[in-house]
Amino acid sequence: MAKPAKRKVPGGRVTPKGTTPEATTRSRPTSSTRYTPPAPRHDLPSPMWVPMLMFTLLGVGFVVILLNYLDVLPGGTSNAYLGIGLAAICGGIITATQYR
Repeated sequence: MAKPAKRKVPGGRVTPKGTTPEATTRSRPTSSTRYTPPAPRHDLPSPMWVPMLMFTLLGVGFVVILLNYLDVLPGGTSNAYLGIGLAAICGGIITATQYR
């Protein structure tokens, strides 16, 4: 069985022939045509109001739903109170995704 033919990689050498690693570190690097991703930004920590808002919304939503089922809120049990409670809980969850 014959050996398979060597596959040629398009583009050739990356560095010029005859260079050594020591010579390339001493000289200034040339600009490259390859993509270089931007340097990552340092994310600043969230302000203190973000976790406070998150826990407040979660707590208010829980309390509104609980008070609705205990029939303490004016108007008796209502689906509107459940919607308000669930909206507050969803707002707390969305705020939680913004916390760093």
